[in-house]
This record gives sequence, structure tokens and C-alpha cells, in this order.
Amino acid sequence: MANHPSAEKRNRQRITQTARNNSVTSTVRTAVKKARVAIGAGDSASAKDAVAKASSLLARAASKGVLNDRTASRTTSRIQAQLTKLGAR
Repeated sequence: MANHPSAEKRNRQRITQTARNNSVTSTVRTAVKKARVAIGAGDSASAKDAVAKASSLLARAASKGVLNDRTASRTTSRIQAQLTKLGAR
């Protein structure tokens, strides 16, 4: 338990930031999943939109520090590569 005012404040901040990070992470994971499902379905138009949205959310999460920059970049690269393969068929 926090015994000093500054420690109590840090604890309140931790709770707020954790909730925000969980929300952003959940949104990103859902967007990436939707992009992968759209790619798997073979619909290039909806897949292109889903990948663009997922890439945007990944970049935003990385800029806020919710995700590591390299993790976001790697995930974006992989779904973009899958989209490119879909267009090559």
C-alpha cells in the first residue's frame, strides 16, 4: 500500500494508464485479426481496407508506447506481405 502522496498518485496513474493500454491493445489485436480474416477470405477490396486500418492502429499504438516499435513494424510488414500475395494470385 502506498504511504506517501506521490506514491498514491503514481498508483492512480498506473491504474489509468493500464486501462488505456489494455483498450488500445485490444483494438489493435481485433483490427489485425479482421485484416487476416479478410485476407484469408480472398476479398482483396475489403482486405486492403482492413490492412490499412490495422497498419494505422499499429503505428498509433507504437507512437503512444503501448506496443514496441519493432513489434508494430513487424506485424504491419507481415500483413502487408500477405495482402501482396493475395493480389498476386
